[in-house]
Amino acid sequence: MSHTGLPPATDADLSRVGEALAMITPRWNVRVLLALSGPSARYTDIARKVSWLSNSKVHLVLRNLCDAGLVQRTEHDARHVTYGHTDRATTLLPVLPVIAAWAEQYLEPKQPLPAIDQIEDSLTLLTRRHATAILWTLKIRGETSGRALARTVMPDRNWTNIYPPLRQLVADGLVDTDGTGHPYRLSVSGDGLGQFFGALSAWSAGQPLTQAARHPVWGPEATPQRARAWVSHQTGTQAPPARTAAAVGTDLFFHAAPARPTPALPTGGIRR
Repeated sequence: MSHTGLPPATDADLSRVGEALAMITPRWNVRVLLALSGPSARYTDIARKVSWLSNSKVHLVLRNLCDAGLVQRTEHDARHVTYGHTDRATTLLPVLPVIAAWAEQYLEPKQPLPAIDQIEDSLTLLTRRHATAILWTLKIRGETSGRALARTVMPDRNWTNIYPPLRQLVADGLVDTDGTGHPYRLSVSGDGLGQFFGALSAWSAGQPLTQAARHPVWGPEATPQRARAWVSHQTGTQAPPARTAAAVGTDLFFHAAPARPTPALPTGGIRR
């Protein structure tokens, strides 16, 4: 069943990516997945790596990850239970540095953040309702009016419903517009999501990560756009040079408590 007015193959791809985001975005899911890296482990070993989480929360996250097919629970006997990655989770791990590399280039937090925090903040941006559908439609069609976007993104709803998620994407710095009544377009940051969406699409379709560069929507090299700062952060600051996915990959396997107890951004930005 179609969810958007995009071609069926594109709509199915978008749906898979949306389901993948919903699977990994819930808070602590990525941290617990990383805590499971390596051989299967007992619950106590996992809980020790994420010691800031209560036992009930660790149990809940593990159960949700098992239900999602990312973690396998093996009961050796009544007193010996271990948890480990499924093949699905193992192939997901290389996608995480891709997300971190995008955040390293385009997010401008008030203070330096570990890669795991950048991943969580990035995922939160993209799981806002209708966000991915709007971004994909703008990537395909280029500069587009709000009404035209609504016909594609939410064809069965009143077209004015497109504006709350659009305004949020503008506030988050993923979409640009010259003002009320003007068309919308991807910002530099939004257009830079190509590698991330390509990688997540390949993973959700069970394809090797090398297919990311061949994605029919996000694979071709992006058209250069007007530079713009990330408006949800302090203005007048250039993002630091991006590290490669390989460079940030080792940072992900650090299981310390979250770097900050408060949101990285002021109101209107990322919510953690």
